[in-house]
Amino acid sequence: MDALVLLGSFAVLMMIGVPIAYSLGLAAMIGAIWIELPLDAVMIQLAAGVNKFSLLAIPFFVLAGAIMAEGGMSRRLVAFAGVLVGFVRGGLSLVNILASTFFGAISGSSVADTASVGSVLIPEMEKNGYPRDFATAVTVSGSVQAILIPPSHNAVLYSLAAGGSVSIASLFMAGVVPGLLMGLTLAVMCLFIARKKNYPKGRVIPLREALKICVEAMWGLMTMVIILGGILTGVFTANESAAIAVVYAFCVTMFIYRDYKWRDLPKLMHRTVKTVTIVMILIGFAACFGYLMTLMQIPLKVTEFFTSISDDKYVILLMINIMLIVLGTLMDMAPLILILTPILLPVVTLLGVDPVHFGMIMMVNLGIGLITPPVGTVLFVGSAVAKLPLSTVTRAMKPFFVALFIVLLMVTYIPSLSLWLPRALGL
Repeated sequence: MDALVLLGSFAVLMMIGVPIAYSLGLAAMIGAIWIELPLDAVMIQLAAGVNKFSLLAIPFFVLAGAIMAEGGMSRRLVAFAGVLVGFVRGGLSLVNILASTFFGAISGSSVADTASVGSVLIPEMEKNGYPRDFATAVTVSGSVQAILIPPSHNAVLYSLAAGGSVSIASLFMAGVVPGLLMGLTLAVMCLFIARKKNYPKGRVIPLREALKICVEAMWGLMTMVIILGGILTGVFTANESAAIAVVYAFCVTMFIYRDYKWRDLPKLMHRTVKTVTIVMILIGFAACFGYLMTLMQIPLKVTEFFTSISDDKYVILLMINIMLIVLGTLMDMAPLILILTPILLPVVTLLGVDPVHFGMIMMVNLGIGLITPPVGTVLFVGSAVAKLPLSTVTRAMKPFFVALFIVLLMVTYIPSLSLWLPRALGL
């Protein structure tokens, strides 16, 4: 009954239109009153939930991504990707996927990826003979890579939701191979569709122009080297690398590229603070909600439920995948990570699944949810950028959903895809 009151009140609050963050907080208060827990204890958990040093990485990564997204970085990355793959049949679709790979490794955000790369490439692809809905579908599906490729904001949230038992560095490195695999799978799908529908080839860029494009893009790509190189060599932590990335992004944008106006910086800072505030409120209320779930032994009950159905970890992982896919279409990614990780992590660890591997399974599942109606945030952004109805974009997404589900199955049932690199690096 306790669990029914907590989860039921959360579901009812969401259904009547209360924002997810406040639904979590109010449901936690209702649950506390039901079990006669002092509300002071709930408030202590709220404060403790946001009073974590590791959370400093989130605002810095968000700010670094925002600076580079609006400072001309996306345009230069698109041009650089064009040098590498733009000359083949369907080349602009490959440029789109590769640009998302590069930009995802800088911003860590699928929404920022779709908005930045899409605003440049969707009109360009249409101008060169690609259907607008296909260009939008490529942009939206390619942006899921940002969920996996470091520095992923959601990897930081997963580490937090796992109680700090999984290092951010391990999660960053675990996402590299699955992220690149996703990009490769989507690229193969693009090549298949381009050949089938006879989409145009791109032009071969002259050497002198290509060298100029590469030099300009390298300033931005160095951000990846700073973030990952610093963490792996032990020069600085994930939080420190995020702060250094902000300083570097600012210097490159304002003093080297000089595409961004100084007068626009206050607006950028305001948007970043607004985004971070929403995330921090969500984290605080999710901590309260998780605390009540623990007191009510919900994780234990869920573990007993899954193990009563089967003791085969592959069967249970399949059931968890189905559940995550369904929930991912109904809720945003961040709250689901914060709510479900404390519930599902005990289940999979009991079956011998590595927590880092399970983190990647969650990321791919919920990343697919971001581009799936009815609550696909990234899908909405792509539709708005392309000025197309949601139904039109969704129909064009069908072959890319197939590619993403293939990646999901590979990540789920081939643990070495996620674990090889962290283990090789001794993380």
